[in-house]
Amino acid sequence: MSALFSSSKTAFEISLGLTGVLSLWLGLMKIAERSGFIHLLTRFLTPLFQRLMPDVPTNHPALGAMVMNISANALGLDNAATPLGIKAMQALQSLNPNKETASNAQILFLVINTSAVTLFPITIFTYRAELGATNPTDVFIPILIATYMSTLAGILAVARVQKINLLDKVILAYFSFFTLIIALILGYFSTLTKTQMLQQSALISHIILFSLIILFLAGAVYRRVNAYDAFIEGAKEGFSTAITIIPYLVAMLVAIGVFRASGSLHLIEQSVRHLVLFIGMDDRFIDALPTALMKPFSGSGARAMMIDTMKTHGADSFAGHMAAIVQGSTETTFYVLAVYFGAVGVKNIRHAAACGIIADFAGILAAILVTYWFFG
Repeated sequence: MSALFSSSKTAFEISLGLTGVLSLWLGLMKIAERSGFIHLLTRFLTPLFQRLMPDVPTNHPALGAMVMNISANALGLDNAATPLGIKAMQALQSLNPNKETASNAQILFLVINTSAVTLFPITIFTYRAELGATNPTDVFIPILIATYMSTLAGILAVARVQKINLLDKVILAYFSFFTLIIALILGYFSTLTKTQMLQQSALISHIILFSLIILFLAGAVYRRVNAYDAFIEGAKEGFSTAITIIPYLVAMLVAIGVFRASGSLHLIEQSVRHLVLFIGMDDRFIDALPTALMKPFSGSGARAMMIDTMKTHGADSFAGHMAAIVQGSTETTFYVLAVYFGAVGVKNIRHAAACGIIADFAGILAAILVTYWFFG
């Protein structure tokens, strides 16, 4: 009973504390949206999507909707991303000869969504700040690496099944560019000591994020967008979002709190821990494993697991960092499958779930490894 009441109180306090930070970031994101950054990303990514989805005609509305959806996801504009994603799936459905069976283009688009191309994980930063992290954005670089590996694995899995020519010059150019950026990040941090790595990761994260804010504001000035009005509109969404999540957060945290207090979660964790120790591996990642196991099935459940882990072990603990990185590495595969395919009446999903799970596994594995590298 103590866990029941304390968890519900914690959920409300977290939601209430999120209001200010969430309003700030969603206000800034609304400025970014109005300033045309989604449009710029759309123009940048369109040639790649034209090669990855040869069945979609050039200049078809589906291409624009897909790229705008991916761009919105990358910038953390969840409210804009979902309707754009449904619109893109509907446009792809118009090209689908078998309406109840997922087309190749629909599957690839969905897997890219489930692998979560996240460049700006606002929500994770917000929760870390609320739960007392010293540097809430110090997981930015690790999340970038993990989400890249997840997306790459998902695209490679789909490409193998669909026999997409990844040796196409345009595809190679894009992949080489993205891989070069990640390789430079990995190469730079591999030369640093553990202390320097943490300091540089936090510093670079702060510089990148602050530079993005300046660019958003500069774009607003250049395009003569009323930045104040845009910020207020986005901030209102942030306030509404913080209030909206209270019932869900209460439900999930109470369920997890009772599950933990009953000893069931501890029993599962200890069983896995004994197995890991038996084969001679480090067992610190076990404390964050519930977030990883929940992630493919429930976004709200995984978020609640992440919060529970940071609350139990500390936001700056090894488990707290890993839970945040896992949360940012992939999207909720089965939720995306249900929403996007359900919106167009697709029943036969073919290899979509399998490729999505491959992306999830790659992202979670990368999250574990990168957490040991940065915070181990």
